[in-house]
Amino acid sequence: MSKYYELLGVEKSASQDEIKKSYRKLAMKYHPDKNPGDAAAEAKFKEISNAYAILSDEQKRANYDRFGEAGVNGNQGFPGGGGFGGGGFGGGGFSNVEDIFSAFGDIFGGGGQSTRSAANNRAGSHLRIQLKMTLEESAEGVEKKLKVKKYIGCDGCKSSGSEGGSNSRKVCGTCNGNGEVRSVSRTMFGNFVQVTPCPTCQGDGEIISNKCRKCNGEGRIKGEEQIDVKIPAGAVEGHYLNVSGSGNVGIRGARAGDLRVEIYEEPHEHFQRDGLNIYTDVEVSFPDAALGTEIEVPTLTGKAKLQIDAGIQSGKMLRMRAKGIPEVNRTSNRGDQYVRVNVYTPDKLSKEAQELLQKLKELPEMKPSKDKKDKSSFFDKIFG
Repeated sequence: MSKYYELLGVEKSASQDEIKKSYRKLAMKYHPDKNPGDAAAEAKFKEISNAYAILSDEQKRANYDRFGEAGVNGNQGFPGGGGFGGGGFGGGGFSNVEDIFSAFGDIFGGGGQSTRSAANNRAGSHLRIQLKMTLEESAEGVEKKLKVKKYIGCDGCKSSGSEGGSNSRKVCGTCNGNGEVRSVSRTMFGNFVQVTPCPTCQGDGEIISNKCRKCNGEGRIKGEEQIDVKIPAGAVEGHYLNVSGSGNVGIRGARAGDLRVEIYEEPHEHFQRDGLNIYTDVEVSFPDAALGTEIEVPTLTGKAKLQIDAGIQSGKMLRMRAKGIPEVNRTSNRGDQYVRVNVYTPDKLSKEAQELLQKLKELPEMKPSKDKKDKSSFFDKIFG
């Protein structure tokens, strides 16, 4: 049994309902509000919450089942799809304890939600965008300038929420500046502390008496920002980049969310990709196929010469080493380019061409081989 399944006490074949039920039970047991001051319980709670974040997501779970922890750890370099490294989305689980408590509220339908700080209540949300890339860009890496529509800081109040940037805040009398209110309810499991955002200040801890007219006291407005991102060589569809702090700006100067840039691969005129390898087709005339020749073929970095040996058969696959896609973080490990040779058959012939071909047709070497051994070998490969 893998680590995350062991943490939640379920089998690898467990359904989502079984995983959620087991997490609910363990989270109730180790929740910090039920174990105040118990560092070990809080650490356990973080572990099981991180395991649940992976196994409750079908894509992350599939990557974990296939690659283990490397499959959901952005620092491992895209095994089966994933981040370009580090925190937030790329880490596969929760980036901090506030994220854990936020998700915990979802399990209990809001009844177990814990507001850890006023700043966290005002934090900006994460954003996700798709970035179209060509195979050439994927192979070599690229820097992109992205224009992202999002919440940005209000210049009218310098993100403070107060008109003209003045200080018109006062401590909320309902929560005494804590940004949260607590209530205790008795259950069959004992006393359960419910922590919710303060209804008066919406979790801010302060009330603004002179709100900025431009942003209505939020300290942020809708706008657009240019974000520069560097996509490393080898990034292909299914991979993503997490840009910390480039999501929506938080309310009144609170921390911003993250931006997740997901790679979308544009169809290519010449190539099809399979993992790190790429495939293309070329056509050669019958004389060139019979006599041999040298042709130019497209590659991801331009044109390249390719030798066609005499007597090559239609459908023959030729390999061009290290002309494919590099592996992320290991650019020395590069895929190959495979070129399938198709012998061109003209559909219209001049009278002269017909006469020449008629003469060639009578030559013994132009007749297909009737060697039964070769034929059986072919069918063995296809159907055996």
